[in-house]
Amino acid sequence: MARTRDESSPLFAGNAAGTLRLIVYLALAVVLMVLDHRNSWLWRLRYTAAAVVEPVYRLAGLPAAGVRTMSVAFADRQRLTEQNQRLREDLLLANAKLNRMAAVAEQNQRLKELLDTQHSLELNVQLARVIGVDLGAYRYEMTLNMGARDGVRPGQPVIDAHGVMGQVKEVLPTTSVVMLITDPAHAIPVVIERTGLRTVAYGSRDGDQLALPNIPLAADVRAGDKLLTSGLGGRFPPGFPVGEVRSVAPAATGMFLVAMAQPSADLDRSEDVLLLHDQAEPDGPPAPVTPMGPPADLAPTGAASAAPPATGGALR
Repeated sequence: MARTRDESSPLFAGNAAGTLRLIVYLALAVVLMVLDHRNSWLWRLRYTAAAVVEPVYRLAGLPAAGVRTMSVAFADRQRLTEQNQRLREDLLLANAKLNRMAAVAEQNQRLKELLDTQHSLELNVQLARVIGVDLGAYRYEMTLNMGARDGVRPGQPVIDAHGVMGQVKEVLPTTSVVMLITDPAHAIPVVIERTGLRTVAYGSRDGDQLALPNIPLAADVRAGDKLLTSGLGGRFPPGFPVGEVRSVAPAATGMFLVAMAQPSADLDRSEDVLLLHDQAEPDGPPAPVTPMGPPADLAPTGAASAAPPATGGALR
């Protein structure tokens, strides 16, 4: 609603007194500005006013500053979280690569041992990989990645770089099942290396040892004796390590000694094994022995080797 003349501001009143006051105020303002511009008379007043007003400015700017700080903190936290996640992934990847390299180095070492065994003994073998292990109740078997198509036959001995592992039990087209020597249904003829005593080593129910239950009481068997294949039965070639005797004790019947042996082969760690093929037998009788004698330059010259004297001319 419009103001009436009586309600108007006294500064802008229409009379002469109001106009005079306005002129005085304007003149005073101009004088103060000129003096402040030339002599800086009002700097203390401005300084005090700024000191009083600054908290108000800060208080008014707190919401914006808080929002800006929170946004920066959130962005930094998100960036740090992403960086931490990337570092964790890089660390896991590096550990995985390191473990893989260690596994590959160990696998190469095992393969080298297998090849050294093959070359040193000049064996007719076939390399196979373990693709499955069955350690069920009273059954200790493993599966190989080779079968009938690769020439594998039932009964083939299986060894690793340290000793006999078992024999092929079942042959499928592309895989084969091996019965380990620690299987309770397995038996292998062995000979004690130190004394030459022949006996049979059986698998045990715990699956990690061999049992020799039929050792005579008078036999000389000690802990630490090495067991080798004896070659009896024709299944396992002679001379391959089988195990090492750990303990010897009398049987419950008191008629025999019972020995427990630790297998030489790494039954629970080997990933690559060797399948033994039949070793080639020599054909025909052995070659004749070359006769030996003294050197030719030391052999005596006999009269029989001399030529007969020539006769004279024909008789007249």
